[in-house]
Amino acid sequence: MPSLCQILREHSPLLLIDAASARIQVGLLDAGAPPRWSARADEAGVGVFECLGELDVAVGAIGAFAFCEGPGSILGVRTSAMALRTWNVLGPRPMFGYFALAVVARALGRPGVGVVADARRGLWHHVAEGGSPARYPASELSGELVMPEGFRHWDALPPGTTLTPYDLASLLALPAVADADLFRATEAPDAFLHQEPTYAKWTPRIHRAP
Repeated sequence: MPSLCQILREHSPLLLIDAASARIQVGLLDAGAPPRWSARADEAGVGVFECLGELDVAVGAIGAFAFCEGPGSILGVRTSAMALRTWNVLGPRPMFGYFALAVVARALGRPGVGVVADARRGLWHHVAEGGSPARYPASELSGELVMPEGFRHWDALPPGTTLTPYDLASLLALPAVADADLFRATEAPDAFLHQEPTYAKWTPRIHRAP
């Protein structure tokens, strides 16, 4: 898994889209120039493209794409993924996904802290620094917990959970984050899944009267 610094060295400029939270964030990052960011508090189908317009992005000149694959707004994540898939048909380039909670955990740099987000149905996404994403019932979460600001939740926060800023311009500027292996190369951008879905099988039968 490459780091942000490695991606910028090999594939600048990088267009990064994060629509997982209520605040859409789009960055135009280049190893040889200061990063440029745009943000919107709007739904992804509008906010992402308003950010692109503000940054005056020439998609054909982009060397690689990155996006937040989760957790968070499935509509936001899949809107970002759809855009990347479309642009890559027009001109194939490397694409990378990252997990929002892993970025925050790395930025905090405190192994005992769990970064969480609502996974619905009584479950919570959880990542600790250096750990893998997992899902747990709220009753099984313990220790210090934080949740990134702007991530929606349907259940009450686990007891003692505090909020932490989710500002990518600040987070990705930290050497501890930029140098960490947090990005995953992908040829098919989509929302993150802890496991592939399974479906019940049934055998169709013609209904007959008794």
